[in-house]
Amino acid sequence: MSSGAPEPRVWTIEAILRWIAEDLRLRGVDSPRLDAELLLARALGATRIQLIVDAKRELDPRELGSLRELVKRRRAREPMAYILGEREFYGRPFRVDRRVLIPRPDTEALVDVALERTRAISMSMRALDLCTGSGCVAITLARERPTSFVLGTDTSEDALTLARENALRLGAYNVALRRGDLFASLERQPGFAFEPCRFDLVTANPPYVPAGEIASLEPDVREFEPRIALDGGDDGLSALRRVVADAPAHLVSRGGVLAVEVGAGEAGAVVALFESAGFSRIEVRRDYSRIERVVSGVLQER
Repeated sequence: MSSGAPEPRVWTIEAILRWIAEDLRLRGVDSPRLDAELLLARALGATRIQLIVDAKRELDPRELGSLRELVKRRRAREPMAYILGEREFYGRPFRVDRRVLIPRPDTEALVDVALERTRAISMSMRALDLCTGSGCVAITLARERPTSFVLGTDTSEDALTLARENALRLGAYNVALRRGDLFASLERQPGFAFEPCRFDLVTANPPYVPAGEIASLEPDVREFEPRIALDGGDDGLSALRRVVADAPAHLVSRGGVLAVEVGAGEAGAVVALFESAGFSRIEVRRDYSRIERVVSGVLQER
C-alpha cells in the first residue's frame, strides 16, 4: 500500500485503520474512519467491536491482500454499499450493486408517508411501487403490511432480478415484480397472472436529478450509480410529470393515495402537478436533513 500517508513498520489493526482513514481523507472521502473500519471488518470477517478488542493484532499477508483490493475500490470512489454488497433500509439489509440505485435514509420518509396515509386500509392494501430498483420501498411496504399486496415495477430487468433476490431473502412473499415503463407495466402480459386493478396506494422514487446537474454530483454517485435512475430530464420533473398525470387512472376513485419522492427545491412544482391532476389534502414531508422530500395527496372522489 502506498499514499501520501506515512506507512507504519508493522501493520497492526489500529495502525492500518489510521493509515486507511488518512489515505481516504486525503482523497476527499466524507467518512474516512467509518469506511476504514467497514473495509477492514469485511476483509477480516470480523465486527467493528472485534477491531477494537484486537487492535494490537498484526495482519498476515493474506489479510493484507484482501484488504488491499477493497481499499483500491474505495479509493476509486466506488460507493461503500456496492463494495459491501448491501445497504440497510428501514432496519432491513438489502443487497445492492451497480444494477440499482443505493437505498438512502431520505427514502424512508416516502415509506413513512405511505404507511401513515393508508393506515385505515392496512389489512387489505393494494399498492404499486414504480421505479422499484432494489425493491426497498415495495418490499418494506409488504413486510410492514404482510396482509397487503404490493406490485413493484421497473424498466430494468437487471434491477428486477436483484429486487426478486431481496424479496426472497427478506420474506416478502406478498410482493410481485414486473417490468415496464411506469404504468405501462400494468398492461396484460403473457404468462403473468396479474389482473389489472386499481390501487389504494401508488409510490414512486423516480429519477429527479436535472440532467445538467449530474456532472456536478459526487463521483461516488456520478460514476457508479445507474444514470437511468438519476436523470430526470432538463428540469428533473420529466418522470414525475408522467407519474402524477397518469396516477388517477390507476388509483381507487375514493381515497387513493399517491406519494412521490422529489429532489431538493422541486416540492413546490410537484404540488402544483398534484393539484392539476385532481389530488386534495396534499402534504409535503421533510427528510432527515430537513429537505422537502416527499409530496403526497389523496385522489378526490369522482
